Amino acid sequence: MSVHVLSEMAVLMRREAVQGAMARWQSHRWLLADVVPQEENFGREPRRLRHTDDESLWLYPGWPLELFSDDAEGYWLNATSPTPCYFVMWRMVDQEDGTELVAVPQALSLSYHDAGRWLDAQETVETVPLPTEAVAWLLDFATQHFVPEEKKRQRPQSFMRLTDRFGQPASVSTDSKRKGSGAKP
Repeated sequence: MSVHVLSEMAVLMRREAVQGAMARWQSHRWLLADVVPQEENFGREPRRLRHTDDESLWLYPGWPLELFSDDAEGYWLNATSPTPCYFVMWRMVDQEDGTELVAVPQALSLSYHDAGRWLDAQETVETVPLPTEAVAWLLDFATQHFVPEEKKRQRPQSFMRLTDRFGQPASVSTDSKRKGSGAKP
């Protein structure tokens, strides 16, 4: 397995007011706002960029965007999907001062397999579209490292041996020797 670090990214999370009938149960919700290339002035520490009563925007810099050669199929599935995207897994975490819960990214990936594993583990996973130029290099990486398995011909079911539920050979009879059929010997 080889690791290719493409670049560093920054994840933006947004807290917004909930509108309509759903606001009875939940006043605010967290969403993945964007994934952008890391810039020098972002720094290394997460910070709140904007805060009002209706909205809050947080920046989480320094997320490495890595590709692993043994997960090329997951990248290929993403790159060839109708809407290629970044996958971000995040969790709600208490702030250090205990004043509020904040959505904090836990992982960033371009692999369908990673996203599937996270979802199977009941994690929160959101997506944002992958830029067109990123789709091109992701597809290039995937085609270099992904070798599809050869499909094996499946034997037709009509040629399979008939067995009972215990694995013992069984047979089917077409005789009309059923009880209650009304026929007398």
